[in-house]
Amino acid sequence: MQFPSTSIPFLIAMNQPSGMQKYQLGEWDLSEIAKNPKSAEFQNKIKEIQSLSEKFEKVKSKLDSKMTTKNFMKILKNLEEISEKMSMIGGYASLSYSANTQSDEATSLMTMMSKLGSDISNKILFFDLWWKNQVDEKNAKRLMKDVGELSEYLRHKRILAKYSLSEPEEKIINTLDVTGISALIKLYDKITNSFQYKMRVGSKTKILTREELTNFVRSTNPKYREEAYKTLLSKYYENKGVVGEIYQNIVLNWRHEGVDIRGYKSPIAMRNIANDVNDKTIESLLQVCRKNAPVFQKFFVQKAKMLKMKKLQRYDLYAPSAANIKEKNYQYDKSVKLVFDSLGKFSERLEGFARKVFDENHVDSSVRKGKRDGAFCSTLTPKITPFVLLNFTGKTRDVFTMAHELGHAVHSLAAQDRSILVQDAPLPLAETASTFSELLLYDNISSKITDDEKKIMLSEKIDDLYATIMRQSYFTIFEQDAHEIIGKGTTIDEISKLYLQNLKEQFGNSVNLSDDFSVEWSCIPHFYHTPFYCYAYSFGNLLALSLFQRYKKEGTQFENDYFDILAAGGSKKPEELLSEHGLDITSTKFWQEGFDYIKTQVKELETLN
Repeated sequence: MQFPSTSIPFLIAMNQPSGMQKYQLGEWDLSEIAKNPKSAEFQNKIKEIQSLSEKFEKVKSKLDSKMTTKNFMKILKNLEEISEKMSMIGGYASLSYSANTQSDEATSLMTMMSKLGSDISNKILFFDLWWKNQVDEKNAKRLMKDVGELSEYLRHKRILAKYSLSEPEEKIINTLDVTGISALIKLYDKITNSFQYKMRVGSKTKILTREELTNFVRSTNPKYREEAYKTLLSKYYENKGVVGEIYQNIVLNWRHEGVDIRGYKSPIAMRNIANDVNDKTIESLLQVCRKNAPVFQKFFVQKAKMLKMKKLQRYDLYAPSAANIKEKNYQYDKSVKLVFDSLGKFSERLEGFARKVFDENHVDSSVRKGKRDGAFCSTLTPKITPFVLLNFTGKTRDVFTMAHELGHAVHSLAAQDRSILVQDAPLPLAETASTFSELLLYDNISSKITDDEKKIMLSEKIDDLYATIMRQSYFTIFEQDAHEIIGKGTTIDEISKLYLQNLKEQFGNSVNLSDDFSVEWSCIPHFYHTPFYCYAYSFGNLLALSLFQRYKKEGTQFENDYFDILAAGGSKKPEELLSEHGLDITSTKFWQEGFDYIKTQVKELETLN
């Protein structure tokens, strides 16, 4: 892999005062993890992991539920070491592949690391199964008593015991996943990331990446908005046979393994238990989201008036609210510093964490052919600063995406003193810091603008609340229904029909919906990569709204509470952690409070019109 041309400026900038530092678009520097995957050094890292896992296998004959806590901790420390070393080289492969999904070398390395990961998992699997199934409750409590933050990790594993199989069966599943579900996901990425989108812009026909095409969805020109959506959706419609078949097989794999073989109550229960949240919590969340669909329907009616339209077309959903005002374009350097400033007004600690990501050149920000679409934050181990992938084009949403992904990085760095086994927060909590960071950015910007500008920005904010709360909850509702009908046998066209019904319920009579959106479900990578992931956005956003309101009431006194929530990582069950801070996330009342805030935002927009 070639290193970014910006690496030298970054090294120079690190020796300059922070105010003078110049941030430039470019690729990340992965040399901290590995310099060359073909080198003897990299091969030695693989051999070291294999050696550690083989040594760990010898522990099997010494396992005894009556062992001392000291010996038990030694085993856990060995697990930590193997996990960290595997995460580093596996992470290098994943990040390299994300930077260039069309690279044969990166693809080959990903396959090799997937195989290695499966082999290592199989070698250490016996401990997991022993702890889940062979340690009696009395000795389990004794051993967990003195392991500190790892007690929640161990408690959660014992909950999973009910769904565990025998060691040979687990090994078979791990091995087959490499050429099964993992291969299907990789195939989906390979196919969809190779799509080229031809769109007529002015007098020219341009070939665009998905990221570039998506920018036109927010164009002030309604013809461009419609053309952008039609270009995207038609490409997936042309390929619906293959991407639809991939999805059906992923869903069937999920159901067969989770429900039929392991015995989970439902497909979504598999995700809930993995997330360490109660089914009741997620049922309450989705119930309240569904009930509050009219809140956003009312907003869409208002937005149509702002755009001087009788009714919004689905193509116009993310149209700029003031079509006669040219969308502001943000320079990358100023965007980075604006996000720093927004975090710093709330907490210097959090701003310092965000700066660390950039100062170590752990950001890949430029748009390139073959690069993975979208954005993400990847934490490999507590010892290494997270890596952030962006596709920055200078739009307002890119600045908020930057704040979002840096929020993830801040969350990881706040929990950097935790063990790798509990550093990561459960998935629903994982979106809290990212959303909170976006709210801080909005708060910072909105205080410096006129009423007319505020009207536009408030409309964009509600757009975003729809996209990250209502839309994501309905994605999850669709997944529940799709997994149900696919489990019984269905066609790709019937899945599309189901999705269209889902959209009609969301929008009611507030938006005109065209049939071409029926294939939109196949454009959503989360459905393929991580089934039922999407409710985490609804969860995180509504929770962040609650935390943000507390911050506005309590001021800087709230910083310590907020930091404590982030620093907990995955060391506490979400319901327990938030209960300690006065939040009952199992109740519909809690989630409704988030929507009550959204209602006030919609009402404020109405008064500004």
